[in-house]
Amino acid sequence: MVQHSLQETPCRSPSSSAEPPADARERFRTFACGLQDRICAALEKIDGAGSFEEERWLRPEGGGGCSRVLRNGALLEQGGVNFSEVEGSHLPPAIVKQRPEAAGQRWFALGTSMVLHPRNPYVPTVHLNYRYFQAGPVWWFGGGADLTPYYPFLQDARHFHRTLQTACDGVDPCYFPVFKHWCDEYFYLKHRQETRGVGGIFFDYQDPSGVLYRGENRQGEAAQRSGDTGPIQHDWEQLFQLAQACGHAFLPSYLPIVEARHAMKHRERERQFQLYRRGRYVEFNLVFDRGTIFGLQTRGRTESILMSLPPLVRWEYGYQPEANSWEALLYEEFLRPRDWHGDGELEGRCRARGALG
Repeated sequence: MVQHSLQETPCRSPSSSAEPPADARERFRTFACGLQDRICAALEKIDGAGSFEEERWLRPEGGGGCSRVLRNGALLEQGGVNFSEVEGSHLPPAIVKQRPEAAGQRWFALGTSMVLHPRNPYVPTVHLNYRYFQAGPVWWFGGGADLTPYYPFLQDARHFHRTLQTACDGVDPCYFPVFKHWCDEYFYLKHRQETRGVGGIFFDYQDPSGVLYRGENRQGEAAQRSGDTGPIQHDWEQLFQLAQACGHAFLPSYLPIVEARHAMKHRERERQFQLYRRGRYVEFNLVFDRGTIFGLQTRGRTESILMSLPPLVRWEYGYQPEANSWEALLYEEFLRPRDWHGDGELEGRCRARGALG
């Protein structure tokens, strides 16, 4: 198995331009819509029973989108893959707080977002979002993908991270060490003191300033790694290449996991645990998720914004996993930031409980 360290080769510093190309909007639209088409086609094929229903919508303030939802499939209990292109005269408070220089500018935003809730508890939930914002002369890219297993396999976490790292490294090896830790930080339920899953990558506000970490935790691992790297010169073209590389990495990062897990037999116990853990997904998306907040603040289409929520979920007061169980392994080892490739002790503990993969 190929092992990847978090930084193997020096970061490169291409020439940088502060100006986006004149056709930036059209080029990102082509990429985002193409990604939506490619993902939906592949998911319908591997599901084998369900198909996506498409609904196109318009936003009164400007723009619109295309929402596709697959329900009651053989693989997917529910999955949504959306494209949106919205615009307006004033950015919402959540964005202005992060980018005050964009206040008062006319803006537009494009992106593809996706959340898949599989039927089988052994197949993890997965999320993806890649987006581009422009407000007058101010522009930036954001996005990422993360994996949320219910019954974790170490090899699945390793494969998911390895594939995304390869995509990032193909553009610049400085990206993954920061974006991996930013993902661990972002998808964290503070009130539960646990991560939503095993992470992946997350980035936002990537612009020609070259500052890799633009989050809130200045003492965290992502901020430290960004500070150690320093600003890197990346222009619109390189950041667009990053979004494309990571977007196209989704299917090879996720489909091998699906193929390995979807035929595994499960009992009602596993199903009930899946429904319980889905509650964490709901809690995060309604309390912390910036995409949800942005969509609601900009009067986006509510059905499309909330398509990320699972169709069935339950809460249980005071739940505690049985000692030495697979459920306990999730809590003990997988719901906190990890070096998924370099921890030999974790490999041994997963092997002992049948969770190596």
